[in-house]
Amino acid sequence: MRAYERLLNYVKIHTASSDESESVPTTERQKDLGRILVQELLDMGVSNAHMDEFGYVYASIPATSGCESAPSMGFIAHVDTIPDFCGENVKPRLVENYDGGEIVLGESGRTISPKVFPHLTKLAGRTLIVTDGTTLLGADDKAGVAEIMTLAEKLLTSDIPHGKICIGFTPDEEVGKGASHFNIPEFGADFAYTVDGDLEGEVVYENFNAASAAITIHGFNVHPGSAKDKMINASLVAMELNAMLPSGDTPRDTENYEGFFHLCEITGNVETCKMYYIIRDHNPERFEGRKETLMHVIKLLNEKYGSGTVVMQMRDQYRNMCELIKPCFHLIDNAVAVIRELGLEPVIEPIRGGTDGATLSYMGLPCPNLGTGGSAFHGPYEHVSIEGMDYCVDILLGIVEKYAVKA
Repeated sequence: MRAYERLLNYVKIHTASSDESESVPTTERQKDLGRILVQELLDMGVSNAHMDEFGYVYASIPATSGCESAPSMGFIAHVDTIPDFCGENVKPRLVENYDGGEIVLGESGRTISPKVFPHLTKLAGRTLIVTDGTTLLGADDKAGVAEIMTLAEKLLTSDIPHGKICIGFTPDEEVGKGASHFNIPEFGADFAYTVDGDLEGEVVYENFNAASAAITIHGFNVHPGSAKDKMINASLVAMELNAMLPSGDTPRDTENYEGFFHLCEITGNVETCKMYYIIRDHNPERFEGRKETLMHVIKLLNEKYGSGTVVMQMRDQYRNMCELIKPCFHLIDNAVAVIRELGLEPVIEPIRGGTDGATLSYMGLPCPNLGTGGSAFHGPYEHVSIEGMDYCVDILLGIVEKYAVKA
């Protein structure tokens, strides 16, 4: 079975995580896909495939004869989709022999345009998988899941030499908790790759340092006719807070290694206002500086309006894996070599986000990230090409063979 055929099945399973839940996993529905993956692996002959109480799927394929001393290589993807755009009742559609132009997404009124996504012109002639414009597709990261499952099937039905291959599927990556309960000893790999990136050929070993900030502003509401020197309008304080941050340091205004403050959500009235920010920067010193800037702004507002007016809960989410990958740069060199051998041009650039691999690297499992053949994730414009997914499977196979040779 080709990877895209698996993807078409997986995207129909609703697996959105929740950023409001404290349970593990944050939604039980993620286990629905986990159980299917375990059964598929068992049916392939992977006898130790299982899902733990937290919704993590683990499995391994023993080394072939003569490769027992090769490094144990792991491949990891996540089963959840984002909680803040519809991932239910997904209706994938194939666009065969894509002409390189605009794609109308059902009757939603939305289109995928090369003006917004310039890479589309390079996909002309391929078959794309898109949505009907009312949901996301879920290729992030069910494309990665499908590619790893296809890798497993190919290894089990061929004579390709390989060391021990470890397979892991995680929940809750989209809410920053994908590695929180990952059992590295049980997984059993010496090195690993997450398969959770964009177009085929992408190799990522630099990511953002990341934190979140949940802010509550407590106002003081009195009749506006007698509010002089008394009223504290929580919504206006929120506007003041945001205006005190660097105005050009937003996602819209930054690229490459440039960090930002991102106001994801704001709700409130005169009495109470809530704000939710994410803070990002590749450079660890600048990252700490951004956190200090936000704390300083809150200090000034509390001095102005009274102690306890602005309350913040800040949480570190993940760190840049770069420094931990550099001592294991063979992971990058081998991936790049395989990509070039397949006639593709490697894309090596910092990811403006994060993956489970960043946290896993800090937990002791070096884990860069590979592309999945998809793009425009986290919304209705998400798309993936069948041919790109096939390339990604071939890249995984090539990496497996590279490490078998080094036995």
